[in-house]
Amino acid sequence: MIDGVVVKELKARCDERGRVMELVRKDDKIFEKFGQVYMTTNYPQVIKAWHCHRKQIDYVVCVSGMIKMVLFDDRKESPTYKRLEEHFIGEHNYSLIKIPCGVYHGWKCISEKESIVISTISEPYNSKNPDEVRIPYNSKKIPYSWEIIFR
Repeated sequence: MIDGVVVKELKARCDERGRVMELVRKDDKIFEKFGQVYMTTNYPQVIKAWHCHRKQIDYVVCVSGMIKMVLFDDRKESPTYKRLEEHFIGEHNYSLIKIPCGVYHGWKCISEKESIVISTISEPYNSKNPDEVRIPYNSKKIPYSWEIIFR
């Protein structure tokens, strides 16, 4: 596991009315600070990658569909520097992924339907000075192929 990344399995509670599932709580041991919550979607096979933050911590949950989330530790001082990690999250594996500053991340929708991702972030988005470093999904900086490999 990349240093500072935390995976929290989530559980939906069901009854005859439907489901409820807590995503993140301010008293959760992994939660540090609230900035804002937003939703993003991906169409099937679409890749949204790569970016990282200098100040912001991300808490990411896929609530519909499935995504392959990939993390790359770009922090030179980290004991897991240059480590890659894959997480398959969504309606078949509800999990919250905590992504620390300096860890590049991105995902690909691997379900046949659009995925819906909820992100809780530690800092509000600043459109005039965004806290993000972006590189293309196929950048040589990160040694990763987004192709699905059948084993």
